[in-house]
Amino acid sequence: MTNFDQIRGKAKEATGKVTGNEGMTSRGQAEQAKGKAKQAAKKVKDRARETGENARDTFTP
Repeated sequence: MTNFDQIRGKAKEATGKVTGNEGMTSRGQAEQAKGKAKQAAKKVKDRARETGENARDTFTP
């Protein structure tokens, strides 16, 4: 799953490479990393919620 930060970062990185703007290339790479971190955090949150629901279902009489 790709989120908006990753897409925008990839576009900035590509633009920076084409124009020779190293700062923009770096910012694009940073945005992509930010997007990947958000994606990983969402997966952890979803798994924790699922685990809680499973535990509740297991212990509900």
